[in-house]
Amino acid sequence: MPDTTQLDPQLDTRQSETTRTHSEPRGCLFALSQPPLMIFLAVIGCLLLMAALHDLLLL
Repeated sequence: MPDTTQLDPQLDTRQSETTRTHSEPRGCLFALSQPPLMIFLAVIGCLLLMAALHDLLLL
């Protein structure tokens, strides 16, 4: 019968996942803090603003 104390660290992948999630909680605010995403959202927002102003003022 194999020794289970030697096999547990190799087979138990949940241990590394739980320590990673507790040390680095990531959510929506982490995603919004990324510069490429903020640049993308700013460009889309400017395009929407320009389209809205065009509709309101020129049409």
